[in-house]
Amino acid sequence: MIDIKNSEAPINTTTIDKNKVDAPTENIYEAISIIAKRATQINGDIKKELLEKLDEFATYNDSLEEIFENKEQIEVSKFYERLPKPHALAVEEWLNDKIYYRNTKEEELNK
Repeated sequence: MIDIKNSEAPINTTTIDKNKVDAPTENIYEAISIIAKRATQINGDIKKELLEKLDEFATYNDSLEEIFENKEQIEVSKFYERLPKPHALAVEEWLNDKIYYRNTKEEELNK
């Protein structure tokens, strides 16, 4: 998994030069498709990690009357809320050439 804590991905919306995004593939739609797939992977990783941490605080009690606020659980949730969004992390990886991709259509043509 990527190191989210040390990521330089923006938390707010930023404008990115289209030419930088589509430079590796020379096709903006292909680049966006690759970034979207990576963002889905990152989102799954973050969700899995968050659920594992929150599972530590889980109480298996059938009583709805007994709901306790746990400060540690709230801090964990707030930490994940402040993180850059998965699509921002994926765009940062793409612009820094950290995403491996291949064009299977070109590979089939070269065979």
